Amino acid sequence: MIYYDRLNWRKTVFSLRGTALQKALLRILLAVLFATVIQAAYREGVYHVAWMKTFVGLDPTSHAVLGSLLGFLIVFRMNASNARYWEGRALWGQIINCSRNLARAGIEYTNGGEELANLIIGYTICLRRSLQGDNDTFEADRFLPDDVLHDAKLFSNKPVAIAAAITEWIAQYRRNGQLDPQLVRHCENELSRLVDAQGGCERILKTPLPFVYVVMIKQLILVYLATLPIALCDRIGWWTPLLVAIVSLGLFGMEEASVEIENPFSKDDNCLDMESYTVTIARDLGQMVARKARLG
Repeated sequence: MIYYDRLNWRKTVFSLRGTALQKALLRILLAVLFATVIQAAYREGVYHVAWMKTFVGLDPTSHAVLGSLLGFLIVFRMNASNARYWEGRALWGQIINCSRNLARAGIEYTNGGEELANLIIGYTICLRRSLQGDNDTFEADRFLPDDVLHDAKLFSNKPVAIAAAITEWIAQYRRNGQLDPQLVRHCENELSRLVDAQGGCERILKTPLPFVYVVMIKQLILVYLATLPIALCDRIGWWTPLLVAIVSLGLFGMEEASVEIENPFSKDDNCLDMESYTVTIARDLGQMVARKARLG
């Protein structure tokens, strides 16, 4: 995620990092090159060939109908991707809150709060790495005991193994009499909400937008940009490549931005900063443990 000054218009508008231009530049240049070739062919009279003569002089109003339809589809695509992005952020907010609530109860009412805090930190780190395609316990191994690490190796979904270890921790302190049934219910509810949030993140990750819809938008962009210079070459002359560059920047840019945030858990510049979320959890839980040790 890129953090920026929302009030600094100049710095934002001239920024290159994190913009769709980096990924769409080659396609934009190809569209401009094609428009230049079409304009040169028109000026040289080559447009009399059958395929080009059919489109030269195309009514801009008719061509705008395709543009309006394309704009509507791209906006819908962006809204769908944006909804997935904000749902992912809401789910990670739930993970942060549940981690604090679960650890708070365990730290305050038992003498094994540090162990619970480490299990929760390990869980969130493994979840973050799993969503980013790293199905291992790297980074989390410093927080997890050896028996949990051993069990996690047997699970294809590492966070599930650690969630089971947290349930075992709750059951152990219930048997020891340090957690009464009401606190057990509270801890299990918070753990269930953690696992529910994990399931929501995995649903976003493993359910892309339907292929038929995505490919239709790409095909319409191609058709629109391929016919745009032919429709404009006899009307605005050598301004055609410039107009095509502006239009292709908008179309390719919006489409590329939608693709990038469709998966909010990847490591791209504009995706969620989940590393800072796990650092926040580790910091808060560590400070709770330190407070309990200080107060005795």
